[in-house]
Amino acid sequence: MFEWFKILFTPTDEPEMTQALIVLFLAISVGFFVGRIKIGNVSLGVSAVMFVGLFLGHLGYSMDAELIQFVREFGLILFVYGIGIQVGPSFFSSFKKEGIIFNALGVGTVFLGGIITYLIHLLVNVKIENAVGLMSGSVTNTPGLGAAKSTLIEIQKQLNLPADHFSDPAIAYAITYPVGVFGIILIIILAKNILKIDLSKEAVLLNEKNKDSENRIVRQKCRVTKPEIIGKTIKQVFKEFHIDNVIISRQKHSGTKAVYSPSIDSIIQQKDVLMVVAKQKDIDAFINIVGKVSTDLFIESEDDVTTKILSVTKETATHKTLAQLDLYNQFDVRVTRVIRSGLELLAQPTLELYYGDTLMVVGDRHAIQEAEKIIGNSKKILLEPDFLSLFGGLIFGVIIGSIPILIPSLPVPLKLGLAAGPLLAALFISRYGGVGVIHSYINNGAIHFMKDFGICLFFAAVGIKAGHGFYDNFVANNGLMWIYYGCYITFIPLTILVLISRFVFKLNFYQMVGIMSGSYTDPAALAFSTKYLDSDIPNQSYATVYPLVTISRILVAQLLILLFAS
Repeated sequence: MFEWFKILFTPTDEPEMTQALIVLFLAISVGFFVGRIKIGNVSLGVSAVMFVGLFLGHLGYSMDAELIQFVREFGLILFVYGIGIQVGPSFFSSFKKEGIIFNALGVGTVFLGGIITYLIHLLVNVKIENAVGLMSGSVTNTPGLGAAKSTLIEIQKQLNLPADHFSDPAIAYAITYPVGVFGIILIIILAKNILKIDLSKEAVLLNEKNKDSENRIVRQKCRVTKPEIIGKTIKQVFKEFHIDNVIISRQKHSGTKAVYSPSIDSIIQQKDVLMVVAKQKDIDAFINIVGKVSTDLFIESEDDVTTKILSVTKETATHKTLAQLDLYNQFDVRVTRVIRSGLELLAQPTLELYYGDTLMVVGDRHAIQEAEKIIGNSKKILLEPDFLSLFGGLIFGVIIGSIPILIPSLPVPLKLGLAAGPLLAALFISRYGGVGVIHSYINNGAIHFMKDFGICLFFAAVGIKAGHGFYDNFVANNGLMWIYYGCYITFIPLTILVLISRFVFKLNFYQMVGIMSGSYTDPAALAFSTKYLDSDIPNQSYATVYPLVTISRILVAQLLILLFAS
Protein backbone atom coordinates (compact mmCIF):
# COMPACT_ATOMS: atom_id res chain seq x y z
CA MET A 1 0.00 0.00 0.00
CA PHE A 2 2.84 2.34 0.82
CA GLU A 3 5.09 1.14 -1.99
CA TRP A 4 5.04 4.64 -3.55
CA PHE A 5 6.38 6.08 -0.28
CA LYS A 6 9.17 3.51 -0.19
CA ILE A 7 10.14 4.33 -3.79
CA LEU A 8 10.49 8.02 -2.94
CA PHE A 9 13.10 7.31 -0.26
CA THR A 10 14.90 4.34 -1.82
CA PRO A 11 18.33 5.11 -3.37
CA THR A 12 18.51 4.54 -7.14
CA ASP A 13 20.94 5.38 -9.93
CA GLU A 14 18.17 6.78 -12.16
CA PRO A 15 15.85 8.74 -9.86
CA GLU A 16 12.63 10.35 -11.03
CA MET A 17 12.17 14.09 -10.61
CA THR A 18 10.20 13.69 -7.37
CA GLN A 19 12.90 11.42 -5.92
CA ALA A 20 15.61 13.91 -6.91
CA LEU A 21 13.73 16.76 -5.25
CA ILE A 22 13.23 14.70 -2.08
CA VAL A 23 17.00 14.09 -1.90
CA LEU A 24 17.76 17.78 -2.49
CA PHE A 25 15.29 18.98 0.16
CA LEU A 26 16.44 16.29 2.59
CA ALA A 27 20.08 17.39 2.27
CA ILE A 28 19.16 21.04 2.89
CA SER A 29 16.73 20.52 5.78
CA VAL A 30 18.85 17.99 7.69
CA GLY A 31 21.95 20.03 6.89
CA PHE A 32 20.45 23.12 8.50
CA PHE A 33 19.65 21.12 11.63
CA VAL A 34 23.17 19.67 11.83
CA GLY A 35 24.67 23.11 11.15
CA ARG A 36 23.11 24.50 14.33
CA ILE A 37 24.89 21.98 16.54
CA LYS A 38 27.74 23.77 18.34
CA ILE A 39 31.07 22.41 19.50
CA GLY A 40 32.17 25.10 21.94
CA ASN A 41 31.56 28.36 20.10
CA VAL A 42 31.91 26.80 16.65
CA SER A 43 29.22 25.40 14.38
CA LEU A 44 29.36 24.35 10.74
CA GLY A 45 26.40 26.55 9.83
CA VAL A 46 25.12 26.23 6.30
CA SER A 47 28.24 24.28 5.21
CA ALA A 48 26.78 21.26 7.05
CA VAL A 49 24.42 20.90 4.05
CA MET A 50 27.40 19.74 1.99
CA PHE A 51 28.38 17.06 4.50
CA VAL A 52 24.81 15.77 4.73
CA GLY A 53 24.76 15.69 0.92
CA LEU A 54 28.01 13.70 0.97
CA PHE A 55 26.47 11.19 3.35
CA LEU A 56 23.32 10.83 1.22
CA GLY A 57 25.44 10.42 -1.91
CA HIS A 58 27.52 7.79 -0.14
CA LEU A 59 24.30 5.89 0.70
CA GLY A 60 23.44 5.80 -3.01
CA TYR A 61 21.04 8.74 -3.36
CA SER A 62 21.53 10.68 -6.58
CA MET A 63 20.10 13.25 -8.98
CA ASP A 64 20.05 13.49 -12.76
CA ALA A 65 23.40 14.85 -14.02
CA GLU A 66 21.90 17.84 -15.86
CA LEU A 67 19.57 18.66 -12.97
CA ILE A 68 22.37 18.57 -10.42
CA GLN A 69 24.51 20.83 -12.61
CA PHE A 70 21.64 23.31 -12.95
CA VAL A 71 21.01 23.32 -9.18
CA ARG A 72 24.71 23.82 -8.48
CA GLU A 73 25.21 26.70 -10.93
CA PHE A 74 21.90 28.44 -10.12
CA GLY A 75 22.63 28.27 -6.39
CA LEU A 76 26.10 29.71 -6.89
CA ILE A 77 24.76 32.58 -9.03
CA LEU A 78 22.16 33.53 -6.38
CA PHE A 79 24.77 33.40 -3.62
CA VAL A 80 27.43 35.60 -5.24
CA TYR A 81 24.87 38.08 -6.60
CA GLY A 82 23.40 38.55 -3.12
CA ILE A 83 26.91 39.07 -1.70
CA GLY A 84 27.70 41.67 -4.36
CA ILE A 85 24.50 43.66 -3.78
CA GLN A 86 25.05 43.57 -0.01
CA VAL A 87 28.71 44.67 0.19
CA GLY A 88 29.03 46.71 -3.03
CA PRO A 89 28.70 50.25 -1.63
CA SER A 90 31.01 49.64 1.36
CA PHE A 91 33.48 47.81 -0.91
CA PHE A 92 34.04 50.85 -3.16
CA SER A 93 34.01 53.43 -0.37
CA SER A 94 36.62 51.43 1.58
CA PHE A 95 39.28 52.26 -1.01
CA LYS A 96 39.20 55.85 0.22
CA LYS A 97 40.51 54.65 3.58
CA GLU A 98 42.42 51.43 4.34
CA GLY A 99 40.78 49.29 1.67
CA ILE A 100 43.86 49.19 -0.56
CA ILE A 101 46.03 47.72 2.21
CA PHE A 102 43.31 45.29 3.30
CA ASN A 103 42.72 44.04 -0.24
CA ALA A 104 46.43 43.84 -1.01
CA LEU A 105 46.86 41.54 2.00
CA GLY A 106 43.83 39.46 1.02
CA VAL A 107 44.79 39.08 -2.65
CA GLY A 108 48.41 38.35 -1.68
CA THR A 109 47.13 35.50 0.48
CA VAL A 110 45.16 34.16 -2.50
CA PHE A 111 48.15 34.10 -4.85
CA LEU A 112 50.42 32.58 -2.19
CA GLY A 113 47.85 29.80 -1.76
CA GLY A 114 47.84 29.33 -5.55
CA ILE A 115 51.64 28.97 -5.60
CA ILE A 116 51.54 26.39 -2.79
CA THR A 117 48.80 24.52 -4.70
CA TYR A 118 50.94 24.40 -7.85
CA LEU A 119 53.94 23.14 -5.82
CA ILE A 120 51.79 20.36 -4.35
CA HIS A 121 50.70 19.40 -7.88
CA LEU A 122 54.31 19.49 -9.09
CA LEU A 123 56.18 17.88 -6.19
CA VAL A 124 53.82 15.15 -5.00
CA ASN A 125 52.10 14.44 -8.33
CA VAL A 126 48.56 15.38 -7.33
CA LYS A 127 46.41 15.98 -10.45
CA ILE A 128 45.82 19.69 -10.89
CA GLU A 129 42.03 19.39 -10.68
CA ASN A 130 42.41 17.61 -7.34
CA ALA A 131 44.98 20.18 -6.21
CA VAL A 132 42.53 23.00 -7.03
CA GLY A 133 39.86 21.11 -5.10
CA LEU A 134 42.30 20.90 -2.16
CA MET A 135 42.91 24.64 -2.43
CA SER A 136 39.22 25.57 -2.61
CA GLY A 137 38.37 23.34 0.36
CA SER A 138 41.35 24.45 2.45
CA VAL A 139 40.24 28.06 2.14
CA THR A 140 36.47 27.27 2.19
CA ASN A 141 36.01 29.06 -1.14
CA THR A 142 32.89 27.83 -2.88
CA PRO A 143 32.95 30.12 -5.97
CA GLY A 144 36.49 28.95 -6.77
CA LEU A 145 35.32 25.35 -6.83
CA GLY A 146 32.37 26.30 -9.03
CA ALA A 147 34.68 28.12 -11.46
CA ALA A 148 37.08 25.15 -11.58
CA LYS A 149 34.29 22.69 -12.37
CA SER A 150 32.88 24.97 -15.08
CA THR A 151 36.32 25.32 -16.66
CA LEU A 152 36.85 21.55 -16.68
CA ILE A 153 33.48 21.07 -18.40
CA GLU A 154 34.43 23.74 -20.97
CA ILE A 155 37.75 22.00 -21.71
CA GLN A 156 35.98 18.65 -22.11
CA LYS A 157 33.54 20.15 -24.61
CA GLN A 158 36.16 22.06 -26.60
CA LEU A 159 38.60 19.15 -26.83
CA ASN A 160 35.96 16.36 -27.08
CA LEU A 161 37.30 14.59 -24.00
CA PRO A 162 35.36 11.80 -22.25
CA ALA A 163 33.28 12.78 -19.23
CA ASP A 164 35.54 10.90 -16.82
CA HIS A 165 38.80 12.34 -18.21
CA PHE A 166 39.19 14.67 -15.23
CA SER A 167 38.75 13.86 -11.57
CA ASP A 168 35.97 15.63 -9.67
CA PRO A 169 37.62 18.43 -7.61
CA ALA A 170 34.58 18.44 -5.29
CA ILE A 171 35.89 15.28 -3.57
CA ALA A 172 39.18 16.95 -2.58
CA TYR A 173 37.17 20.06 -1.67
CA ALA A 174 34.92 18.09 0.68
CA ILE A 175 37.87 16.29 2.30
CA THR A 176 39.80 19.49 3.12
CA TYR A 177 36.86 21.80 3.85
CA PRO A 178 36.93 21.09 7.63
CA VAL A 179 40.65 21.97 7.62
CA GLY A 180 39.76 25.40 6.27
CA VAL A 181 36.90 25.96 8.73
CA PHE A 182 38.74 24.92 11.88
CA GLY A 183 42.23 25.95 10.71
CA ILE A 184 41.46 29.65 10.55
CA ILE A 185 39.72 29.50 13.94
CA LEU A 186 42.85 27.87 15.40
CA ILE A 187 45.06 30.60 13.91
CA ILE A 188 42.82 33.35 15.37
CA ILE A 189 43.09 31.81 18.86
CA LEU A 190 46.86 31.22 18.56
CA ALA A 191 47.49 34.72 17.22
CA LYS A 192 45.62 36.30 20.12
CA ASN A 193 47.56 34.30 22.70
CA ILE A 194 51.04 34.31 21.10
CA LEU A 195 50.90 38.03 20.24
CA LYS A 196 49.50 38.69 23.74
CA ILE A 197 46.66 40.82 22.42
CA ASP A 198 44.90 43.08 24.94
CA LEU A 199 41.39 43.37 23.43
CA SER A 200 40.37 46.37 25.54
CA LYS A 201 43.49 48.25 24.44
CA GLU A 202 42.88 47.30 20.80
CA ALA A 203 39.31 48.62 21.01
CA VAL A 204 40.48 51.96 22.47
CA LEU A 205 43.16 52.36 19.78
CA LEU A 206 40.67 51.61 17.01
CA ASN A 207 38.13 54.10 18.39
CA GLU A 208 40.77 56.84 18.49
CA LYS A 209 41.81 55.97 14.95
CA ASN A 210 38.21 56.07 13.70
CA LYS A 211 37.67 59.51 15.23
CA ASP A 212 40.42 60.87 13.01
CA SER A 213 38.92 59.34 9.88
CA GLU A 214 35.22 59.67 10.74
CA ASN A 215 33.16 59.65 7.56
CA ARG A 216 29.57 59.65 8.86
CA ILE A 217 27.08 62.39 8.15
CA VAL A 218 26.06 64.12 11.41
CA ARG A 219 24.21 67.27 12.42
CA GLN A 220 25.19 69.94 14.92
CA LYS A 221 23.86 73.30 16.19
CA CYS A 222 25.92 76.46 16.00
CA ARG A 223 25.39 80.13 16.90
CA VAL A 224 26.50 82.97 14.63
CA THR A 225 28.91 85.31 16.47
CA LYS A 226 31.52 86.32 13.88
CA PRO A 227 30.87 89.90 12.64
CA GLU A 228 32.18 89.15 9.12
CA ILE A 229 29.26 86.72 8.62
CA ILE A 230 26.39 88.90 9.84
CA GLY A 231 24.16 90.46 7.19
CA LYS A 232 25.28 88.16 4.39
CA THR A 233 23.25 85.52 2.61
CA ILE A 234 24.11 81.83 2.98
CA LYS A 235 25.14 81.82 -0.68
CA GLN A 236 27.57 84.70 -0.12
CA VAL A 237 29.10 83.05 2.95
CA PHE A 238 29.59 79.74 1.17
CA LYS A 239 31.19 81.43 -1.83
CA GLU A 240 33.41 83.84 0.12
CA PHE A 241 34.77 81.23 2.54
CA HIS A 242 34.85 78.34 0.01
CA ILE A 243 32.48 76.19 2.04
CA ASP A 244 31.54 72.89 0.39
CA ASN A 245 29.77 69.70 1.51
CA VAL A 246 27.72 71.51 4.16
CA ILE A 247 23.92 71.84 4.35
CA ILE A 248 22.06 74.24 6.66
CA SER A 249 18.77 72.47 7.38
CA ARG A 250 17.27 74.87 9.97
CA GLN A 251 17.63 78.50 10.98
CA LYS A 252 16.26 80.39 14.01
CA HIS A 253 16.70 84.09 14.76
CA SER A 254 17.76 85.13 18.25
CA GLY A 255 14.92 85.96 20.63
CA THR A 256 12.30 83.97 18.66
CA LYS A 257 11.02 80.43 18.71
CA ALA A 258 10.18 80.28 15.01
CA VAL A 259 12.21 77.76 13.06
CA TYR A 260 12.37 77.54 9.28
CA SER A 261 14.34 75.77 6.58
CA PRO A 262 16.49 78.48 4.93
CA SER A 263 17.19 78.99 1.23
CA ILE A 264 20.60 79.98 -0.14
CA ASP A 265 19.34 83.58 -0.23
CA SER A 266 18.40 83.64 3.46
CA ILE A 267 20.24 86.38 5.39
CA ILE A 268 22.28 85.40 8.43
CA GLN A 269 21.67 87.69 11.40
CA GLN A 270 23.55 88.17 14.65
CA LYS A 271 23.17 85.31 17.15
CA ASP A 272 21.20 83.19 14.66
CA VAL A 273 21.16 79.48 15.50
CA LEU A 274 21.85 77.17 12.55
CA MET A 275 21.41 73.40 12.28
CA VAL A 276 24.31 72.14 10.13
CA VAL A 277 24.44 68.73 8.38
CA ALA A 278 27.80 67.43 7.10
CA LYS A 279 30.77 65.25 8.00
CA GLN A 280 32.18 66.14 11.40
CA LYS A 281 35.39 67.68 10.04
CA ASP A 282 33.40 69.90 7.67
CA ILE A 283 31.07 70.95 10.51
CA ASP A 284 34.04 71.84 12.70
CA ALA A 285 35.52 73.98 9.92
CA PHE A 286 32.15 75.72 9.34
CA ILE A 287 31.66 76.51 13.04
CA ASN A 288 35.14 78.04 13.19
CA ILE A 289 34.07 80.39 10.39
CA VAL A 290 30.64 81.46 11.68
CA GLY A 291 30.82 81.32 15.46
CA LYS A 292 30.53 78.64 18.12
CA VAL A 293 28.65 75.49 19.11
CA SER A 294 25.12 76.17 20.37
CA THR A 295 23.01 74.42 23.02
CA ASP A 296 19.74 76.02 21.85
CA LEU A 297 16.83 73.57 22.15
CA PHE A 298 14.14 75.55 20.31
CA ILE A 299 15.74 74.88 16.91
CA GLU A 300 14.98 71.18 17.37
CA SER A 301 11.26 71.89 17.81
CA GLU A 302 8.96 69.99 15.45
CA ASP A 303 6.20 72.62 15.63
CA ASP A 304 7.18 74.75 12.64
CA VAL A 305 9.60 72.46 10.86
CA THR A 306 9.63 68.67 11.05
CA THR A 307 11.99 65.93 9.90
CA LYS A 308 10.77 62.86 8.04
CA ILE A 309 12.29 59.91 6.20
CA LEU A 310 11.02 59.21 2.67
CA SER A 311 11.85 56.28 0.39
CA VAL A 312 12.17 56.67 -3.37
CA THR A 313 9.58 54.37 -4.94
CA LYS A 314 8.17 56.40 -7.86
CA GLU A 315 9.52 56.82 -11.38
CA THR A 316 9.05 60.60 -11.02
CA ALA A 317 12.03 60.65 -8.61
CA THR A 318 14.13 57.72 -9.87
CA HIS A 319 17.26 58.64 -11.87
CA LYS A 320 16.69 62.34 -11.15
CA THR A 321 19.21 64.57 -9.40
CA LEU A 322 18.15 66.57 -6.36
CA ALA A 323 18.60 69.72 -8.44
CA GLN A 324 16.17 68.38 -11.06
CA LEU A 325 13.58 67.51 -8.42
CA ASP A 326 14.05 70.97 -6.88
CA LEU A 327 12.00 70.07 -3.81
CA TYR A 328 12.93 73.27 -1.98
CA ASN A 329 11.60 75.69 -4.58
CA GLN A 330 8.54 73.53 -5.30
CA PHE A 331 7.50 72.58 -1.76
CA ASP A 332 9.86 74.39 0.62
CA VAL A 333 11.30 70.99 1.60
CA ARG A 334 15.05 70.49 2.03
CA VAL A 335 16.81 67.12 1.63
CA THR A 336 19.70 66.89 4.11
CA ARG A 337 21.04 63.39 3.47
CA VAL A 338 20.47 60.28 1.37
CA ILE A 339 20.88 56.75 2.73
CA ARG A 340 21.79 54.14 0.10
CA SER A 341 22.57 50.49 0.98
CA GLY A 342 23.45 51.50 4.54
CA LEU A 343 25.73 54.39 3.50
CA GLU A 344 24.84 57.98 4.34
CA LEU A 345 25.46 60.52 1.55
CA LEU A 346 25.28 64.29 1.84
CA ALA A 347 22.40 65.64 -0.25
CA GLN A 348 24.38 67.49 -2.91
CA PRO A 349 22.36 69.01 -5.82
CA THR A 350 24.16 66.76 -8.33
CA LEU A 351 23.36 63.54 -6.42
CA GLU A 352 21.27 61.20 -8.57
CA LEU A 353 18.52 59.25 -6.79
CA TYR A 354 17.84 55.55 -7.28
CA TYR A 355 14.95 53.28 -6.45
CA GLY A 356 15.01 52.37 -2.76
CA ASP A 357 17.10 55.38 -1.67
CA THR A 358 16.04 56.84 1.68
CA LEU A 359 15.83 60.63 1.94
CA MET A 360 15.92 62.59 5.18
CA VAL A 361 13.89 65.76 4.55
CA VAL A 362 13.15 68.88 6.60
CA GLY A 363 10.16 71.14 6.09
CA ASP A 364 6.52 71.91 6.93
CA ARG A 365 4.33 68.82 7.47
CA HIS A 366 1.94 69.75 4.67
CA ALA A 367 4.83 70.53 2.31
CA ILE A 368 6.45 67.16 3.06
CA GLN A 369 3.17 65.43 2.24
CA GLU A 370 3.15 67.16 -1.16
CA ALA A 371 6.78 66.17 -1.80
CA GLU A 372 5.90 62.62 -0.79
CA LYS A 373 3.58 62.38 -3.82
CA ILE A 374 6.62 62.77 -6.09
CA ILE A 375 9.06 60.64 -4.05
CA GLY A 376 6.62 57.76 -3.46
CA ASN A 377 7.49 56.49 0.01
CA SER A 378 5.49 53.29 -0.42
CA LYS A 379 6.71 50.78 2.18
CA LYS A 380 4.49 48.11 0.64
CA ILE A 381 6.21 48.37 -2.76
CA LEU A 382 9.65 48.09 -1.12
CA LEU A 383 8.60 44.85 0.55
CA GLU A 384 7.50 43.33 -2.76
CA PRO A 385 10.32 41.69 -4.76
CA ASP A 386 11.07 43.32 -8.12
CA PHE A 387 11.82 40.27 -10.26
CA LEU A 388 12.48 42.40 -13.34
CA SER A 389 15.46 44.03 -11.61
CA LEU A 390 16.62 40.83 -9.89
CA PHE A 391 16.64 38.58 -12.93
CA GLY A 392 17.70 41.44 -15.19
CA GLY A 393 20.77 41.80 -12.98
CA LEU A 394 21.37 38.06 -13.10
CA ILE A 395 21.18 38.11 -16.91
CA PHE A 396 23.67 40.99 -16.91
CA GLY A 397 25.99 38.94 -14.66
CA VAL A 398 25.73 35.77 -16.75
CA ILE A 399 26.59 37.78 -19.88
CA ILE A 400 29.67 39.27 -18.19
CA GLY A 401 30.73 35.83 -17.00
CA SER A 402 30.34 34.37 -20.50
CA ILE A 403 32.60 36.85 -22.31
CA PRO A 404 35.58 34.84 -23.68
CA ILE A 405 39.01 36.33 -22.96
CA LEU A 406 41.48 34.93 -25.49
CA ILE A 407 44.91 34.24 -24.00
CA PRO A 408 47.61 32.66 -26.21
CA SER A 409 48.69 29.11 -25.31
CA LEU A 410 45.57 28.38 -23.25
CA PRO A 411 43.42 25.50 -24.59
CA VAL A 412 40.17 27.45 -24.17
CA PRO A 413 39.38 31.16 -23.62
CA LEU A 414 39.40 32.41 -20.06
CA LYS A 415 35.95 33.38 -18.75
CA LEU A 416 34.93 35.01 -15.50
CA GLY A 417 32.26 32.31 -15.28
CA LEU A 418 29.01 32.02 -13.39
CA ALA A 419 30.61 33.03 -10.12
CA ALA A 420 32.69 36.14 -10.88
CA GLY A 421 30.33 37.45 -13.59
CA PRO A 422 27.23 37.89 -11.38
CA LEU A 423 29.44 39.13 -8.53
CA LEU A 424 30.93 41.87 -10.70
CA ALA A 425 27.49 42.79 -12.07
CA ALA A 426 26.08 43.07 -8.54
CA LEU A 427 29.01 45.21 -7.39
CA PHE A 428 28.55 47.52 -10.38
CA ILE A 429 24.77 47.76 -9.98
CA SER A 430 24.95 48.38 -6.22
CA ARG A 431 27.67 51.00 -6.68
CA TYR A 432 25.77 53.04 -9.27
CA GLY A 433 22.27 52.28 -8.01
CA GLY A 434 21.14 50.55 -11.18
CA VAL A 435 21.48 50.12 -14.93
CA GLY A 436 18.43 51.33 -16.87
CA VAL A 437 15.37 49.57 -15.47
CA ILE A 438 17.58 47.35 -13.28
CA HIS A 439 17.95 48.82 -9.80
CA SER A 440 20.03 47.73 -6.85
CA TYR A 441 17.43 47.83 -4.08
CA ILE A 442 16.66 44.49 -2.46
CA ASN A 443 15.44 44.51 1.14
CA ASN A 444 17.73 42.92 3.72
CA GLY A 445 15.45 39.95 4.35
CA ALA A 446 15.38 39.09 0.64
CA ILE A 447 19.18 39.40 0.36
CA HIS A 448 19.75 37.03 3.28
CA PHE A 449 17.22 34.57 1.87
CA MET A 450 18.80 34.69 -1.59
CA LYS A 451 22.31 34.14 -0.21
CA ASP A 452 21.35 31.29 2.12
CA PHE A 453 19.05 29.61 -0.40
CA GLY A 454 21.69 29.84 -3.11
CA ILE A 455 24.54 28.44 -1.03
CA CYS A 456 22.26 25.65 0.24
CA LEU A 457 21.46 24.60 -3.34
CA PHE A 458 25.14 24.67 -4.23
CA PHE A 459 26.33 22.73 -1.17
CA ALA A 460 23.58 20.12 -1.55
CA ALA A 461 24.37 19.55 -5.24
CA VAL A 462 28.13 19.38 -4.65
CA GLY A 463 27.74 17.03 -1.70
CA ILE A 464 25.30 14.61 -3.38
CA LYS A 465 27.46 14.35 -6.51
CA ALA A 466 30.76 14.03 -4.64
CA GLY A 467 29.25 11.52 -2.20
CA HIS A 468 29.12 8.79 -4.87
CA GLY A 469 32.31 6.81 -4.37
CA PHE A 470 33.54 9.30 -1.77
CA TYR A 471 34.89 6.62 0.56
CA ASP A 472 36.55 4.75 -2.31
CA ASN A 473 38.13 7.97 -3.54
CA PHE A 474 39.24 8.86 -0.02
CA VAL A 475 41.01 5.52 0.28
CA ALA A 476 42.34 5.46 -3.31
CA ASN A 477 43.78 8.97 -3.07
CA ASN A 478 44.95 8.60 0.52
CA GLY A 479 42.59 11.20 1.94
CA LEU A 480 44.71 11.67 5.07
CA MET A 481 47.57 12.84 2.86
CA TRP A 482 45.20 15.26 1.12
CA ILE A 483 44.27 16.67 4.52
CA TYR A 484 47.99 16.98 5.24
CA TYR A 485 48.59 18.88 1.99
CA GLY A 486 45.55 21.04 2.68
CA CYS A 487 47.12 22.14 5.97
CA TYR A 488 49.96 23.78 4.02
CA ILE A 489 47.46 25.78 1.94
CA THR A 490 45.49 26.76 5.05
CA PHE A 491 48.20 27.61 7.56
CA ILE A 492 51.17 29.05 5.61
CA PRO A 493 49.36 32.00 3.94
CA LEU A 494 47.40 32.76 7.12
CA THR A 495 50.53 32.81 9.29
CA ILE A 496 52.31 35.14 6.88
CA LEU A 497 49.18 37.34 6.72
CA VAL A 498 49.17 37.67 10.52
CA LEU A 499 52.88 38.56 10.68
CA ILE A 500 52.75 41.17 7.89
CA SER A 501 49.47 42.68 9.14
CA ARG A 502 50.72 43.07 12.68
CA PHE A 503 54.41 43.90 12.33
CA VAL A 504 54.58 45.69 8.97
CA PHE A 505 51.23 47.53 8.69
CA LYS A 506 50.53 47.65 12.46
CA LEU A 507 46.88 46.72 11.88
CA ASN A 508 44.41 46.50 14.72
CA PHE A 509 43.72 42.91 15.80
CA TYR A 510 39.96 43.28 15.25
CA GLN A 511 40.56 44.40 11.67
CA MET A 512 43.17 41.70 11.11
CA VAL A 513 40.74 38.96 12.13
CA GLY A 514 38.18 40.27 9.64
CA ILE A 515 40.80 40.22 6.88
CA MET A 516 41.74 36.64 7.79
CA SER A 517 38.11 35.49 7.59
CA GLY A 518 37.51 37.49 4.39
CA SER A 519 40.67 36.20 2.70
CA TYR A 520 39.38 32.66 3.18
CA THR A 521 35.77 33.73 2.46
CA ASP A 522 34.84 31.86 5.63
CA PRO A 523 31.55 32.98 7.25
CA ALA A 524 31.90 30.32 9.96
CA ALA A 525 35.23 31.83 11.04
CA LEU A 526 33.71 35.31 10.94
CA ALA A 527 30.79 34.21 13.11
CA PHE A 528 33.24 32.61 15.56
CA SER A 529 35.47 35.70 15.69
CA THR A 530 32.62 38.13 16.39
CA LYS A 531 31.54 35.97 19.35
CA TYR A 532 35.09 35.17 20.49
CA LEU A 533 36.07 38.87 20.43
CA ASP A 534 32.57 40.07 21.42
CA SER A 535 32.65 42.66 18.64
CA ASP A 536 31.16 43.33 15.20
CA ILE A 537 34.27 45.21 14.03
CA PRO A 538 35.65 42.21 12.04
CA ASN A 539 32.52 42.38 9.82
CA GLN A 540 33.71 45.65 8.31
CA SER A 541 37.12 44.45 7.11
CA TYR A 542 35.57 41.11 6.07
CA ALA A 543 33.15 42.93 3.76
CA THR A 544 36.00 45.11 2.46
CA VAL A 545 38.12 42.22 1.17
CA TYR A 546 35.44 39.64 0.32
CA PRO A 547 34.53 40.74 -3.25
CA LEU A 548 38.06 41.18 -4.61
CA VAL A 549 39.30 38.05 -2.84
CA THR A 550 36.42 36.03 -4.29
CA ILE A 551 37.17 37.23 -7.82
CA SER A 552 40.89 36.51 -7.30
CA ARG A 553 40.20 32.97 -6.06
CA ILE A 554 37.95 32.33 -9.06
CA LEU A 555 40.63 33.51 -11.49
CA VAL A 556 43.46 31.61 -9.73
CA ALA A 557 41.42 28.38 -9.77
CA GLN A 558 40.61 28.84 -13.48
CA LEU A 559 44.20 29.68 -14.43
CA LEU A 560 45.60 26.63 -12.62
CA ILE A 561 43.12 24.39 -14.49
CA LEU A 562 43.73 26.05 -17.87
CA LEU A 563 47.53 26.05 -17.58
CA PHE A 564 48.17 22.64 -16.10
CA ALA A 565 45.14 20.35 -16.72
CA SER A 566 46.21 17.52 -19.00
